[in-house]
Amino acid sequence: MAEFAFGPDEDVVLAPGEAAQQIAGKSPWRLAGRRLARDRVALGAFALFLLIFLVCLSAPLYAHHLAHTVVFGSNLNGTTTVNGKTVQVIQQGGGKLGIGENPIGPTWHANYFIGSDTTGRDVMARVLYGGRVSLGIGIGSAAICCLFAMVLALLAGFFRGATDAVLSRVMDLIWAFPVYLLAISLATVLLSQTHPIINPASLWIPTLIIAIVYIPYVYRPVRGQVLSTREKEYVEAAVSQGASNRRLMFNEILPNILSTVIVLFPLMIATTILTESALSFLGIGVQSPHASWGTIIQDGQDLLYTRPWVAIAPGIMIVLTVLSLNVLGDGLRDALDPRAKIRAKE
Repeated sequence: MAEFAFGPDEDVVLAPGEAAQQIAGKSPWRLAGRRLARDRVALGAFALFLLIFLVCLSAPLYAHHLAHTVVFGSNLNGTTTVNGKTVQVIQQGGGKLGIGENPIGPTWHANYFIGSDTTGRDVMARVLYGGRVSLGIGIGSAAICCLFAMVLALLAGFFRGATDAVLSRVMDLIWAFPVYLLAISLATVLLSQTHPIINPASLWIPTLIIAIVYIPYVYRPVRGQVLSTREKEYVEAAVSQGASNRRLMFNEILPNILSTVIVLFPLMIATTILTESALSFLGIGVQSPHASWGTIIQDGQDLLYTRPWVAIAPGIMIVLTVLSLNVLGDGLRDALDPRAKIRAKE
């Protein structure tokens, strides 16, 4: 019996036809890649997220070449063709009483595929453009959050003492506020300035706000990992050889905590997308002329009884995106778990 142990816990089954000799001497990253490649659920989740990302990225192609619509301009007097007939986008005399105005419902064609909103804009095109904004803010804020949290955790866990005390207390201060309350407060202050330094419509405002409020959520587990790694034998051996602090931090400790950050990254993207959607729904996230999944749901809340697809479509996109990212994060955790133990029969 040959045993390759990373820790005391679970066994990882070898791939079909794989022998112990094929694993011996392989790096942990390569072994993690093998485990992830055998996790079809995680790969399926990644494929779903990649599909959503690519579809949203192709929003201009859909709007200009298929839907032939102007996404950010009103189209109250516009018309479209349904089953060979020309119909108004905003139809007069809607509802049971035959009064008022009612936007066109799903045509299931390239133009107004799932209908229009109250200003005559193509909902499908707006959902795709909103996905570009929501995914951009989600990925950007998660990347900024994980980067700053990793650097701060590395400094706090390595130097400890006063550095750790100061940084940890700052993180505790941010942690003490409810996430949405802190985000709403920051957004209100930045958006209510008479002469703002940053354009209120800039997407950097929600991106930075969301990144800041979630730094402690990444900082705490990574700091614990740094404190644990700092006491490992290979770090002590590097210290005994006269390694500098820079080498210890970036050559010995950082590569061994990256797996934790990699596992947290897709989970943070899912969390930041939900946060952005909630803030935009409340009107303090993404500002006009930009649109996100949250703002589209806000636009559709008054049409739930007549044109529910205006709110349902972005909601489905949020659910699928968050679900795929959470499943992918679980798969990465299983693949990169340093406590996994591989046993193989010779």
